[in-house]
Amino acid sequence: MSKRYLDSLTRADLKEKMVFVGGPRQVGKTTFAISLLSPPDKENPAYLNWDIARHRKEILNAEFPSKSHLIVLDEIHKYGRWRNLLKGFYDEFFPKRTFLVTGSARLDHYRKGGDSLLGRYHYQRLHPFSISELSSAPSMKDVEQLLTLGGFPEPLFKGSETFLRRWQRERHTRVLREDLRDLEQVKDISLLEILLDALPARVGSPLSIRSLQEDLQVAHETVSRWISLLEHVYLTFRIPPYGAPKIKAIKKEQKLYFWDWSIIEDSGARFENMVASLLLKYCHYIEDSEGFRMELRYLRDKEKREVDFVVLKDRKPIFAVECKTGEQSPAKHLTYFAERTPIPIFYQVHMGKKDFESLKGKIRVLPITTFCRELGTV
Repeated sequence: MSKRYLDSLTRADLKEKMVFVGGPRQVGKTTFAISLLSPPDKENPAYLNWDIARHRKEILNAEFPSKSHLIVLDEIHKYGRWRNLLKGFYDEFFPKRTFLVTGSARLDHYRKGGDSLLGRYHYQRLHPFSISELSSAPSMKDVEQLLTLGGFPEPLFKGSETFLRRWQRERHTRVLREDLRDLEQVKDISLLEILLDALPARVGSPLSIRSLQEDLQVAHETVSRWISLLEHVYLTFRIPPYGAPKIKAIKKEQKLYFWDWSIIEDSGARFENMVASLLLKYCHYIEDSEGFRMELRYLRDKEKREVDFVVLKDRKPIFAVECKTGEQSPAKHLTYFAERTPIPIFYQVHMGKKDFESLKGKIRVLPITTFCRELGTV
């Protein structure tokens, strides 16, 4: 397997501070962390997992291998005083030793609960595999593989749809009954499971909390809280609308997508979700590596003209993306918005081969493979 897209950034950041790597369960955080060790082996004594009793003793006693500059600490946030412990490690050992800390949703949640580590670490988010990570010259075969199997490494490289279905069921059960339980007590997990089952059909459309409330027969506030919890455990994410000043844009309704787009049955919605995940990955990478404020939004006006995605950098739009599975002429609403918004360029990505420009270069229709290659690192 080739190096993950965070490899160079993480190695550089480890020279400055500790590094925390967060992200969804089973996205490959532990495998990535171990790949930075020498040798890159789970049996390397510099890899210490809080879930292993022997490792817990070594962590608490700061018994680190003498020849290892990098120490990987996995799941250490399960220890109640982990922040003070890491602060002590950093203050005593850095820069002779540096620390890479990995964990699931709880790490991201708990690190926000205090500032004892402020200024001592960089935080990075590891995303599922995307097209450019699979190949430097991606093909439509790579795209179809990702669309079918998703970007999580285990089912993706297993290459089996049967394995994928079993993996999805097991992962959702563990996330809902372990990760979610550790963040907040939910009295009726079964209703949350029903909500999770209902959401894939709503991908790509403005999300109606009222409709979900009526289907589940629970309070509006309850559904809103549950949606937020699903985001906290990296099952879903939402994007808000972009309120362009010269059009009557909607300003409140958000759209919802899944980190694992392979659960979506509709092929068009699945393709849109995969592109949403790619763009979120791009935004997070730029934030984590360069410090810019990045936002992923969508554009929709009151006449229901819509562009799937708008990417903002320090509050300024830098490009928009429309998703079409087939090769088509530029959608009419792209021209409408291109003439009325400050968005400098609109991309219409598809799964074919055509690549051409329209409206004096302000609209470009191109294959998803070309778009990913030009987008860069992620």
